[in-house]
Amino acid sequence: MAGVITASEPSWIAPFTGLSPRCFGKLVTAVRRETAAKEHRGRPWRLPLEDRILLVVAYWRTNLTMRQLAPLFGISKSAADRIIDHLGPQLALQPRKRFAKDTVLIVDGTLVPNRDRTIAEQSKNYRYSTAHQVVIDADTRLVVVVGRPLPGNRHDSRGWEESGAKDAVGKTVTIADGGYQGTGLVIPHRRAKSEDLPAWKEEHNRSHKRVRARVEHTFARMKSWKILRDCRLKGDGIHYAMLGIARLHNLNLAG
Repeated sequence: MAGVITASEPSWIAPFTGLSPRCFGKLVTAVRRETAAKEHRGRPWRLPLEDRILLVVAYWRTNLTMRQLAPLFGISKSAADRIIDHLGPQLALQPRKRFAKDTVLIVDGTLVPNRDRTIAEQSKNYRYSTAHQVVIDADTRLVVVVGRPLPGNRHDSRGWEESGAKDAVGKTVTIADGGYQGTGLVIPHRRAKSEDLPAWKEEHNRSHKRVRARVEHTFARMKSWKILRDCRLKGDGIHYAMLGIARLHNLNLAG
């Protein structure tokens, strides 16, 4: 059975990946280089690497079921599932390990509706979700760290440490919202009862809000990959999807 979608036809790339053909080519080149040493003998994949990457990213982008996605590539549902399980972790963003002294980061948490009840809990949106801590560079707006998923009822102030984001960032200056009180991060000034903030603190809060909005914009862009709106992946699948989508987001920004 011949597939309908293929990476050899550039017109399919943008609508099914959210990447330009140029950025998609960069991704394929990087993954081929990263996986060259891991190649092993055995039964070869039916699809070339370009089409396998396209399949994984198209799954994240569209959130189609295996029954819907597999015929588009001319393979079986089980083969599509194996490709996603095998290649998804290889598309994951590698967290930045070092930061320049003048780097400023921004962190915030976001919820991803998740059907795996073993890792998801009812959250403030009344859906079973997982909570994810995402850290971006305030200057470049690139994602630099994505914490491990936690139950959706976990508060951001706890998630910051328990997800591993705090250890990954180290002592780098990091901006956050008021939900991170007591974490040592840079948060807005709080107003005491029956007292108004002085003008200089109000101005600091306005400036803080404008800068912190950049991470909200990042979430909006990342959630154009629809798997982050209703995830059916189990176990570590949602973590690798978040990391992979963060990498795609960075590719889009860097051009």
